[in-house]
Amino acid sequence: MPGRAVVRQRAEDARVKLTASRRVLWLALAAGVGAATAQSVSIIDDSGHALTLPRPARRVVALAPHLTELAFAAGGGSTLVGVINYSDYPEAAKALPRVGDAFALNLESIAQLKPDLVLVWRSGLPARQREQLRVLQLPLYDVEIRHVDDIAATLRRLGTLLGTTSTADVAAAALLQRWNQLQTRHSGRKPVRVFYQLWHEPLMTVNGEHLISQAITACGGVNVFAALPLLTPTVSWEAAAQANPQLVAAARVGTEAMPSGRWTELTQVDAVKRNRFALMAPELLDRMGPRFIDGAQQLCDAIEATR
Repeated sequence: MPGRAVVRQRAEDARVKLTASRRVLWLALAAGVGAATAQSVSIIDDSGHALTLPRPARRVVALAPHLTELAFAAGGGSTLVGVINYSDYPEAAKALPRVGDAFALNLESIAQLKPDLVLVWRSGLPARQREQLRVLQLPLYDVEIRHVDDIAATLRRLGTLLGTTSTADVAAAALLQRWNQLQTRHSGRKPVRVFYQLWHEPLMTVNGEHLISQAITACGGVNVFAALPLLTPTVSWEAAAQANPQLVAAARVGTEAMPSGRWTELTQVDAVKRNRFALMAPELLDRMGPRFIDGAQQLCDAIEATR
């Protein structure tokens, strides 16, 4: 029989082998976790371009206020390192560095932030600014929202790009549920002719493809300029009078009591006769983010009061 020293040595050898095996297993598991963390993510953006990142984005710049809101709603607020002017929601967005506005981006500031993803409003960013961005060779995600479903889809894509899919999926589902409930509440109601004013000099409105027009329809309203070809057409005051809206709605500017412009001169218009004007919170209906549903409800309330 082996002596005690030999037995002890064999036991020690076995312990060393077991410890080594555990270390190898731990290293393998750690390597697997690291590989999963660094896994690439891909989407197709709203311009039809494939966007692939080597890993979920960790330094993001958002070039529109609604894109800032969407990033926060998707669970990626902590990844934002720069935003555009007027990005004021949620509260945490106010403290983020500014990189200009849609007409004057500070490209040097954007480059210094070293983003690994830039969120771009496709129709809201002039072509010249877009080309300057491309010179920086940064990953761009083009976003163009025309339907409420697009808001939900954008939330989900952001969840993929930011590595926050569970939060983003919940936010998207909640938004669609609220939208469906709003449409159900107002279906079958008496139609109301609505003019939505974007600006008064010149007089601008929305066509049927615009997200705001879809809110009008969901509320049982009829956009009087839905058939125009441009998304945000300019119309004459004479054309607005001929359309004879029963309600004139617009985003509130300052402390005004009614939309700016020549409405008080158009005494033959139903909305003017009955003093049916509605001023909407601009940060809700005019922004294509999760709070759009709140703005749509405000519009529904105004349309209901007009019936």
